[in-house]
Amino acid sequence: MEKLVTQDANQTGSNFLLNTESEHISNESTSTPLVLTAEQKLRMTQRAARGIVRTLGAQAVMGVVVAAVAWAVGGHTAALSALLGAAVYWVPNALFALRLLMRLFSGKTATVGAFFIGEMLKLGTALVLLVGVAWLDTGWLVWLAFLAGLLGVLKGYVLLLALGKLP
Repeated sequence: MEKLVTQDANQTGSNFLLNTESEHISNESTSTPLVLTAEQKLRMTQRAARGIVRTLGAQAVMGVVVAAVAWAVGGHTAALSALLGAAVYWVPNALFALRLLMRLFSGKTATVGAFFIGEMLKLGTALVLLVGVAWLDTGWLVWLAFLAGLLGVLKGYVLLLALGKLP
């Protein structure tokens, strides 16, 4: 069963075909709009929320895995450095995800502008934390482990890709 959904007026205005059984969206050039039922909106919201939470979970797992490898190779100082590196990106990302989830469940319309503002705030916060760590380092930080933790979290989606669980 396929139904047509139109985007908001402040977006491109193109129409999409929504297959409600598989929730697959494809381009279509007809102009009959569909108003989603409350149940359909709820299912879409829940699916988006699961994707956000999965991504955060995968990033956290990758950070812990990198810290475990750093501990095995370089001891507890390297492990703490890797965890700190993971936190520099994971914490701002978690705050951004929380903002997305709050907006998603509040029923407000998602806009591209709001997303990019949140993304810029996330990246700015991560940069401030990274500079703060560099500035406050007193010599105990293992920079290779720190950067490995940061990169592990940045590439957390690879874990979802490997498990076939991408949102």
